[in-house]
Amino acid sequence: MPAPIELDQIDLRVLRVLQASGRATYDEIAQVVNLSPSATLRRVKRLEESKVISGYVALLDPEGVGLALTAYINVRLEKHSAVHKRSPMDAFRASVQAWPEVVECSSLTGDMDYLLRVMVSDMAHYSRFVMETLLKHPSVQDCKTSFVLDTVKRTTALPF
Repeated sequence: MPAPIELDQIDLRVLRVLQASGRATYDEIAQVVNLSPSATLRRVKRLEESKVISGYVALLDPEGVGLALTAYINVRLEKHSAVHKRSPMDAFRASVQAWPEVVECSSLTGDMDYLLRVMVSDMAHYSRFVMETLLKHPSVQDCKTSFVLDTVKRTTALPF
């Protein structure tokens, strides 16, 4: 892992431009941040190499690709395991990586162990995922689901 770098105001402006439009050219970024395109290129490369910029993606409309239902699932894991096998958390974390319906998984404090953001086509797809995948996992003890009725705000931009 590269050492953290100090970000100046120009770096922050470059990052804001890229968060708003990841396909912006170096010329376009340079105009906004008042640098030459070559100086802008050097800054962007430095931000990429230091992993401040971790990648570039195309953001898709979930409904446009047939994922009309979003659910947040709180998951509680069993607390005991045999010494000779992996811990329930390790086993669960490994399994989550292979479940395409899970687009985000966070470890939590409190009563539940994990929060999953799950995107599926419809209620039947959700039911299949929960009954045939999630609840059949040997580490899962319990889960509770909340369904998204309406998305009020969605952003990938970090607030800095």
